[in-house]
Amino acid sequence: MALKQISSNKCFGGLQKVFEHHSVELNCKMKFAVYLPPKAETGKCPALYWLSGLTCTEQTFITKSGYHQAASEHGLVVIAPDTSPRGCNIKGEDESWDFGTGAGFYVDATEDPWKTNYRMYSYVTEELPQLINVNFPVDPQRMSIFGHSMGGHGALICALKNPGKYKSVSAFAPICNPVLCPWGKKAFGGYLGTDPNKWKAYDATHLVKSYPGSQLDILIDQGKDDQFLSDGQLLPDNFIAACTEKKIPVVFRLQEGYDHSYYFIASFITDHIRHHAKYLNA
Repeated sequence: MALKQISSNKCFGGLQKVFEHHSVELNCKMKFAVYLPPKAETGKCPALYWLSGLTCTEQTFITKSGYHQAASEHGLVVIAPDTSPRGCNIKGEDESWDFGTGAGFYVDATEDPWKTNYRMYSYVTEELPQLINVNFPVDPQRMSIFGHSMGGHGALICALKNPGKYKSVSAFAPICNPVLCPWGKKAFGGYLGTDPNKWKAYDATHLVKSYPGSQLDILIDQGKDDQFLSDGQLLPDNFIAACTEKKIPVVFRLQEGYDHSYYFIASFITDHIRHHAKYLNA
């Protein structure tokens, strides 16, 4: 589990670093970004995991979202992994932007030829946190998760499939009901096979229906002018209805005039950091 540091840059008194390591789950070299706030110099800090969307890498969030100041002020270590395995030489992995490279969908694939490498769910919930806990000054008991689009889907399912593991969860424009949208059908069909019943294990709207009720406050921001909202890729109404039925608290904010981009994320990222800090620093 040796880590190789790729870069380190001082930012708001802390350090934005990028590391490379060999992933056992994904059977390839992986990069992840980690921000160490000033407080990490003197003690253990909570860990907040960010999951990015389609086509992104570990660089996207750290260069576009403007999260550093809030993370520095609240004393949060923020970890941003890549969105898929890389360079696995699987036939078809680079043929489309919404499947394969850059599109791991945070599932553990069960189908050939993907199942050997495409195990992003186990990577982000087990292998990466273990790596972070051993190598960085974090408190393993204080962990939260958030993400955008495909990564918003990832954040929601990680929290819902692991009651009590994450103190809080939030998302920007998440893919809320992937079994019913074109992106989800394509990805799940390829990674998980043709039986839609198997897809439900990675669908936030279905998972919330059987969630055992461990306290979880969910924050979701969604741009009203998001083209993928109107295209039926995100389906937040289905998720909100399921949460309401189960009496799971969800704050859903439809933001007038905002789209699906990082301009939208940057506009509300401080609210999300505060949301997590409230639970992580309690």
